[in-house]
Amino acid sequence: MVLFYLPNRQQKKVGFIAGSKKIKKAVNRNRAKRRLRALFLENSRNLKNGFYVFVAKESMVESAFDIVKEDFLKSLKQANVIGKNS
Repeated sequence: MVLFYLPNRQQKKVGFIAGSKKIKKAVNRNRAKRRLRALFLENSRNLKNGFYVFVAKESMVESAFDIVKEDFLKSLKQANVIGKNS
């Protein structure tokens, strides 16, 4: 997964992308986006305000949810977005 983040003081917005070239079947694209959406909702209280774009990768569909969750949290920590809303 790839995370793009742009700080914004006033609001928190999010987008989820699962491109058709990387993940060929619609069922798999939807599954990847559902997983990302669930993880974002679970962690959104702890995230800084800003614009978030999550891009799903092909391996996300086949990986166990625990592994996807670890990668998700790791991406958030690397982007330094876990913390107070400011």
